[in-house]
Amino acid sequence: MLTPQGPLSMPPFPASAAGPDLRHLFLGSEGRMGVMTNVVVRISPLPEKDDVYGIFFPSWEQAVQAVQAMAGTDISFSMVRLSNSTETKMNFALTGHKQQIALLAKYLRFRGISDKEACMCLIGFTGSRRLTAAARRAAFSIVRRHKGILIGRPMGNAWKKNRFHSAYIRNTLWDLGYAVDTLETAVSWDKVTTTMQAIEASLHETIKPDNERVHVFSHLSHVYSNGSSIYTTFLFRLLDPPRKMLETWKRLKNAASRTIVTAGGTISHQHGVGKDHKPYLAAEKGDIGIHMLQNVFKQLDPDQRMNPDKLLP
Repeated sequence: MLTPQGPLSMPPFPASAAGPDLRHLFLGSEGRMGVMTNVVVRISPLPEKDDVYGIFFPSWEQAVQAVQAMAGTDISFSMVRLSNSTETKMNFALTGHKQQIALLAKYLRFRGISDKEACMCLIGFTGSRRLTAAARRAAFSIVRRHKGILIGRPMGNAWKKNRFHSAYIRNTLWDLGYAVDTLETAVSWDKVTTTMQAIEASLHETIKPDNERVHVFSHLSHVYSNGSSIYTTFLFRLLDPPRKMLETWKRLKNAASRTIVTAGGTISHQHGVGKDHKPYLAAEKGDIGIHMLQNVFKQLDPDQRMNPDKLLP
């Protein structure tokens, strides 16, 4: 077990070139290297502005091009969330405001965006009034070049208000006889669309032999200059007996995981590895990388008492 004077203890230097930063190794170890008992945090004043704006694009291709263009600049946005057309329809259905959604759909059609192809995008700007105003101007210029339609803050405010409701919806769906799960990865920009399509297709194909169907939709939630995360949600009917239900979920999960590995994506962008993703980690780290991690864990926890069986065998 590690102590504040242990091998990962480091003075609070602003920066250091004294070899690899061991804290990164610890933070990714999922508890295999020890337990944090003492943490220093940094606090900041609340920003002057923390706004989210809603945008619609005519197609997924145009939306991805716009988001990639923004990610490749120095525009200071705090978040980007781009839903594909299926998730956009789901967002409409879950609002519970049929008249407002009907008016929005009518307005989008007037602006040349069809209900079937529309992709919803949320962009957040956080900071001082001056900096967020400059970031908005630069971002919205890119949006307009890719035929995006700005709806404004009301849509962003609605998302902020309801963004944590999904856990409760998940529980309600279970009571109604449906299971819902999520999975995610990250790939370079040239692979975003094909990987998303392959993941969704793998889920549909896996459950088809059972004469069952799965509802699948995806969004990009973390964008980088060289790529993006892909976050996929899938919904399917509960099966009897429970063992069959578990086996079906495992088949869906494994099919999507194999697709991710084949596409060259990371097996986990933010969810962690745990046990579910463990069989696929070697494809990402390589044999030498896995061996190095095994040696580190063996050195720091020879009795395997710290969260055993997670991350690595």
